[in-house]
Amino acid sequence: MGRRMFAAVVPPEDVREDLAAFLEPREGLRWTPSDRLHLTLAFLPGVPERILEPLEERLRAAVLDVPPFACRLAGAGAFPDPDRPAVLWLGVDRGHAELEHLAQRVRTAASVAGAAPDGRRFVPHVTLARQPRHRSALRWLRVLDTYASRTWTVDEVELIESQLLGRPHQPRHLGVATLPLGG
Repeated sequence: MGRRMFAAVVPPEDVREDLAAFLEPREGLRWTPSDRLHLTLAFLPGVPERILEPLEERLRAAVLDVPPFACRLAGAGAFPDPDRPAVLWLGVDRGHAELEHLAQRVRTAASVAGAAPDGRRFVPHVTLARQPRHRSALRWLRVLDTYASRTWTVDEVELIESQLLGRPHQPRHLGVATLPLGG
C-alpha cells in the first residue's frame, strides 16, 4: 500500500494564522486547523518505503531551477459544485501560473520516482472545510470571497506524510523534507 504523502506549498505561519482568525468566529463548519493549511501540488496515495529517498532526490531536482515567486490567497470555491459541496476552498489570485508550472514539475518527478500522483486535475487551492453535501455553499462562498491574504514569496516545497488517525479520520501531517526553490 505505501505511505500517503503529498507535496505542497505551505503559506507562512502569519498568513495561516490570519486566515484562521478570519474563520474562527464563523460557526457551522469544521474549519481546517491553521497548521494543516497548504496548497497541494501533488497527492501521492501510495509511496513505497523503498522509493522515499529517490522520490525526495527527484523532487529536490525538479524544484531547484524554479525561481521563487509571489503568491496570494483569494477567491473562494467549492468541490465538486457550490450547490452540493463536499469541500470549501480558497484559491489564489497571484502566483496561479507559477503554481501550475511547479505542480507539473513535481508530478512528473514523483511519477518518474515511482510514486504516481492521484491523477486529479490541479486546481491551486487551500482546503478550508468539509461540508455536508445536502447544503448549498453559496452563503459561505460569499463570505469567503471577502478574504485576501497578504502576498508572500513561495521559496520552497514541503514533502509531507499524511497519517489518518481515529474516527472520524483526522489527518496528522508530518514533514518529511523541505525542498528549496532555486532559480
